[in-house]
This record gives sequence, structure tokens and C-alpha cells, in this order.
Amino acid sequence: MTALEPQRSGEIRIPRASPISQPFWEGCDRGVLPYQRCDSCSKANFNPVYICRFCTSKSLSWHESAGLGTIYSWTIAWRPQFPSFATPYAPIIVDLDEGYQMISNLVGCDTEEVHVGMRISTCFHRVADRTLPYFTPLEISRGVMFGE
Repeated sequence: MTALEPQRSGEIRIPRASPISQPFWEGCDRGVLPYQRCDSCSKANFNPVYICRFCTSKSLSWHESAGLGTIYSWTIAWRPQFPSFATPYAPIIVDLDEGYQMISNLVGCDTEEVHVGMRISTCFHRVADRTLPYFTPLEISRGVMFGE
């Protein structure tokens, strides 16, 4: 069995915030998972957008996700994306309970435990000056902050 862990500091490229994604990254720094919801059609939008991808309304508001969802799809990467990446790692597509999907990584379990439909919750990992959202099996404490 091989444990899935967050990438170590200095080994991954750090995402840069844009004016539209800044509220998302600020939320992650506080240990919450923000997303946008359209005030016109009520649909969740993720990645952050200027106009709703469903109805083109410009009336979007930020909300805090409960951070709970299920794995929609996954893979185990045994070959690093960049030479500095530690393997294995598990990129996942998450169906969040609020009605949107996001891509992240699964940590806190062994590679053999990962499966479609697995209930997961958000955890956070601080890397340099950015806090990244990861997911972990629901049995693991929600809101875990992995060290740098």
C-alpha cells in the first residue's frame, strides 16, 4: 500500500491569483472553500467567472462550500508531472455537494482505497504563500491543515 500525501513545499508551481480568483484564494487561506453562485439562475459556477456560464448573468455572489463531495473520476500518477513532483499522487474530479465540480488531489489514504463515489472532504495544505485545497476521505477530520 502506498500513502497519498500533499506535495512538499518548493516542489510544485504555485497558482497566482487573478482579480476574479482572489476571493477563492483568500477563502482557502482562511480554511474554507469558496465558490460562486449565480443570483439569477441559482447555479453554482466554478472556476471563478465574470459571467454565469449557464445564463450569462453578471450577478454572481461568493458562498462557502461545506467542502463535502464525492469522487467523480480519478487516476494515480506514478510518473511525475514535473521532475520535482513526489509520486504517487491522485488527481481527482470532485462532485461537490453544492452542485459543481473541481479538480484537486486526494491525500490521507492509500492508493488502493481510492474509488469513484468515495465520500471526501476538503483539507488544506500551505505551500509558500498559498494555501491549496486538497481532499481526504470523509473519515479523516474535516478542515485538516497539512503543514508546510
